[in-house]
Amino acid sequence: MSLISSALKRINPSPTIAISNKARELKATGRDIIALSAGEPDFDTPDNIKEAAIAAIRRGETKYTAVDGMPELKAAICRKFKRENGLDYKPSQVTVGTGGKQVLFNALVATVDAGDEVIIPAPYWVSYPDIVQFCGGTPVPAMTTIEDNFKLRPEVLEAAITPKTKWLIFNSPSNPSGAAYSFDELKALTDVLVKHPHVWILTDDMYEHLVYDDFKFVTPAQVEPALYDRTLTMNGVSKAYCMTGWRIGYAAGPEQLIKAIGTLQSQSTSNPSSIAQWAALEALDGPQDFIAANNKVFKERRDLVVSMLNQTKGLHCPKPEGAFYVFPSCAGTIGKTTPSGVKIATDEDFATQLLEAEGVAVVHGSAFGLGPAFRISYATATSDLEEACRRIQRFCGSLS
Repeated sequence: MSLISSALKRINPSPTIAISNKARELKATGRDIIALSAGEPDFDTPDNIKEAAIAAIRRGETKYTAVDGMPELKAAICRKFKRENGLDYKPSQVTVGTGGKQVLFNALVATVDAGDEVIIPAPYWVSYPDIVQFCGGTPVPAMTTIEDNFKLRPEVLEAAITPKTKWLIFNSPSNPSGAAYSFDELKALTDVLVKHPHVWILTDDMYEHLVYDDFKFVTPAQVEPALYDRTLTMNGVSKAYCMTGWRIGYAAGPEQLIKAIGTLQSQSTSNPSSIAQWAALEALDGPQDFIAANNKVFKERRDLVVSMLNQTKGLHCPKPEGAFYVFPSCAGTIGKTTPSGVKIATDEDFATQLLEAEGVAVVHGSAFGLGPAFRISYATATSDLEEACRRIQRFCGSLS
């Protein structure tokens, strides 16, 4: 009898975390490593949010809260959805979890049975298919192309839907590509979904506020009100509010689903940190001006990285509309050989040899379901990004 459950054997450790750990280990040995693998803003949490947490501690807000979020935070989330997305939700339609990942995990565990299919546009965040597999479901990749800037075509979505489809997981702006869907692009997809009433939509809006060049963000239930009753709209404070370590994610959707998520959470983690919840309330209700200031820096970094990578032998990098990632193709390096005699056969080889030769940590594209490519997070110091891109140029130029 195996100690490890069959459910756990269906999943693998996160590749992005594995690469980040490897980079930290190499750095600890004295190697000069530039890690571009973690999806984490390098900006500090704004002071007003920190002060709200400190004030909560001083008030003694250190007890258990309601399992799936305190009423004050749920009310703030309802205000956020109305103010920013034109969506009306009641507190009974809101759940708060320990990060967006827990909310996604809860939603899928609460709804997916063996044999259910979940459509996931590729490239995708690495955790989506593993969570589906953990539940006993079948992830169904819906492929995009670099020519379409990694955006899902409606005919590809239509072809992926079967009677077994339970969910579409939709992420815009996207991790890893940064692709974001305009109103018209999203409407073309929601038109397909309206025709298939058995398909639920799990939309991951974590990068909602990280958009550039006057791009206007929209979310599926906002674009197509007919999908409201079968959409779970997930978001969180990690990225836009620079609160990755605070671990607060939230979602709104039909009461039946929210109640099921709460039941699951009551038997797993119970409530998220009370202090983090008070900080999240201030994040949602407090000043928002720092987001635009941060985005200005992110946009400059995006433009720098895209420019330098497109000047690199063997690489091609589309310019994304949002998030803080680029997803360049490294197809032009496949089949080439490093000065040390190692042949680059896959994008994983590319990432491994880049780390070995130049000390730059990136995540290979096949980990996100689409290669040959790699992901760079430009949520790091501009000087480090410039140096990293110079090293990437040197590495690619050395291949023969």
